[in-house]
Amino acid sequence: MNEMSVGSRGSRDRSLQMSGRPKDMKQTVLRLMRYLSHEKKLFILAMTCTVVYTAASLAVSYLLRPVINRFIYYDPEDGNVEARISGLAAALLFLALVYGMEVLSQWLQSRLMLSVSQRSLERMRGDLFGKLQTLPIRYFDDHATGDIMSRFTNDVDTVGEMLNTTLIQILSGAVTIVGTIALMLYTNPILGGITLVMTPVLTWISKLIIKKGRGAYARQQKTLGTLNGFVQETVSGQKVVKVFNHEDAAMAEFAGLNRELRDAQIKAQFRAGIMGPVTHQLCNMTYALTACVGALLVVRRGFDLGGLTVSLNYTRRFNRPINEISMQMNTVFAALAGAERVFEVMDCEPERDGEDCAEIGEIKGHIVLDHVSFGYTPEVTVLHDISLYAKPGQKIAFVGSTGAGKTTVTNLLSRFYDIQEGSITIDGIPIEKIPRGILRGNIAMVLQDTHLFTGTVRENIRYGRLDATDEEVEEAAKVASAHSFILHLKNGYDTVLEHDGANLSQGQRQLLNIARAAVSRAPILILDEATSSVDTRTEKHIEEGMDAIMKDRTTFVIAHRLSTVRKSNAIMVLEHGRVIERGSHEELLALGGRYADLYHEIAELA
Repeated sequence: MNEMSVGSRGSRDRSLQMSGRPKDMKQTVLRLMRYLSHEKKLFILAMTCTVVYTAASLAVSYLLRPVINRFIYYDPEDGNVEARISGLAAALLFLALVYGMEVLSQWLQSRLMLSVSQRSLERMRGDLFGKLQTLPIRYFDDHATGDIMSRFTNDVDTVGEMLNTTLIQILSGAVTIVGTIALMLYTNPILGGITLVMTPVLTWISKLIIKKGRGAYARQQKTLGTLNGFVQETVSGQKVVKVFNHEDAAMAEFAGLNRELRDAQIKAQFRAGIMGPVTHQLCNMTYALTACVGALLVVRRGFDLGGLTVSLNYTRRFNRPINEISMQMNTVFAALAGAERVFEVMDCEPERDGEDCAEIGEIKGHIVLDHVSFGYTPEVTVLHDISLYAKPGQKIAFVGSTGAGKTTVTNLLSRFYDIQEGSITIDGIPIEKIPRGILRGNIAMVLQDTHLFTGTVRENIRYGRLDATDEEVEEAAKVASAHSFILHLKNGYDTVLEHDGANLSQGQRQLLNIARAAVSRAPILILDEATSSVDTRTEKHIEEGMDAIMKDRTTFVIAHRLSTVRKSNAIMVLEHGRVIERGSHEELLALGGRYADLYHEIAELA
């Protein structure tokens, strides 16, 4: 977190995200349906319950017609009151049974659809997380952590909300509309025709509002992801923000993002929310027209009152699913926009191994870089014509100013990035022909930026080799000089670390990372400023342990403290991405060049 991330970086990220267009809605819906297809049986059963529920609901309304005609509006000269009461009781009992069927089918439908949706979301989250594990480091360089997390939370949650309730309501509403029209036409073609004529008008208006609202919701989801990314960066970099007094700048940046999200949400919610009132009023007009025409039919043509009551009831029922569907459009918009963002990640190109990968046996660690040039972007070359070699068991050190390209070399060895020119071979095999899993399985790294996972101290050390025994874990801790402080923790090796080991000092966290590398059996070891977070006394204390770690391993060491690299077989001095000096500690001192200058500067400071 730095000043750039508070200001210009956030503006750049926003401009990039706002320029994106939503993907094809049809394709997004089809991809969501593929997730539902994995629960095909439960989904079909839920749809069957929906049909039963809708049919029962429609039947209850239609059964009111004979009840009204026979038992409510009866012939006054018919004196058989007991028969009417008995018939009414039987009709009400039958209606109660139909109502019971309606309630039961609705409960089953909700329960089944909940299982379908949650299982589909589980699969979607699993696919998204699995996809992230396959993406190259470059993807995480270009995307804010908060924005990535937003796809797991906000975006997946909106899809879940749609699958849980909205989808079933839309399907139920569609079945209700079709069934209602059919029964209305059967009851009275004229009254049914009025509703039928109004349907295309309502459909056209709905499509128009949907078209306008989809883009607004896509923009809302992207803006929300940007805001989450900024909050995550600011929270994780609070120390830097406070040290440089950038609280006001951060607040101003957040206020700008917050306003953008507010504007996007207002536009999205308005465009989706306007559908409900518009369609509701059109439905009211349809109901009033049906009532007027129906009254004339009763007076002029002897249309039965039961039929008029049922027709008006169906008109109102016809309006209700349309209103419900229209009111659910905001959820649909948000869900489709969220699904598009999830699918954007899933569609990213993963790291791939070439088809001509070599058969790899035991890796010994003979590494050769031959005229390697590389840049993180094509416009800027970071490494220029680097050539070096390391035999198994040798220790190669890189020294130089910040930004000279030392860490970049180790990134290329792990194939976090691929070179543009030259070649890198391990045991004579081009690195691009070694499967990434095998390559990285044979490299242990201790990075300058420590990272500990939520779990016990023992589990964090064992992360270097999952099959390591407890004894091997403790031996690795002793080698890294971490055993002593671990024993002083509340629960020793079973102490649970949370929030990236926030309850440990920076030096203690680094010692655990060194222990993690020590427990690994990888023949290649990379130490990127491994002792930068420990004091000089501790550094000297663990030198013997580090020597034990590096024994029989090809080791690459990056260090600012030249005392760390004295025992190296070869020291490479880098400046501006070029090797300007190479040799042993004594040879470079005798040369009197850049290395000697660095050594004497550090000696004077000491």
